[in-house]
Amino acid sequence: MRHGKKFNHLGRTAPHRKAMLSNMAASLIINKRITTTVAKAKALRKYVEPLITRAKADTTHSRRMVFSYLNDKQSVKMLFDEVAEKIADRPGGYTRILKTGNRLGDNADMCIIELVDYNELLLQGDKPAKSKTRRSRRGGKSSTAETPKAEATAETKTEEPKAQDEASEESTDEKKD
Repeated sequence: MRHGKKFNHLGRTAPHRKAMLSNMAASLIINKRITTTVAKAKALRKYVEPLITRAKADTTHSRRMVFSYLNDKQSVKMLFDEVAEKIADRPGGYTRILKTGNRLGDNADMCIIELVDYNELLLQGDKPAKSKTRRSRRGGKSSTAETPKAEATAETKTEEPKAQDEASEESTDEKKD
């Protein structure tokens, strides 16, 4: 029985679970965002957040402890150099889980787990939005926002029909004579 055993085993043996979480944590640190199932993301959050907290103190001991969990030199270097600088003043909650729906093959709940300070789209929400140009259904852009190139093409198009009209008037005048 599993009385009092709180963490999710994810249907794997202990070494397989440890290796999977280590690989996922290294991928999350390097890529800043990964797509996975909700159960794996929740297990990964419990695994990676203490590592990020440990990265705030850049000592040899903390580097060795984090390396024992990640087993990847590149991700340890990136964690201590880049990620730790961005999260230095954050008291916790370094990851965000965004649910994306169900996977087509087996209907598993999917999500995106990402580092909070690296989501540029949500960080831009704090800044004022750019003003949008008005567009009409017929002409694409509005007449006030036309470019000189568009005006030049409009002038050439209007000149051609005038030339054709003059030629047709001349031909009708000749026929009358």
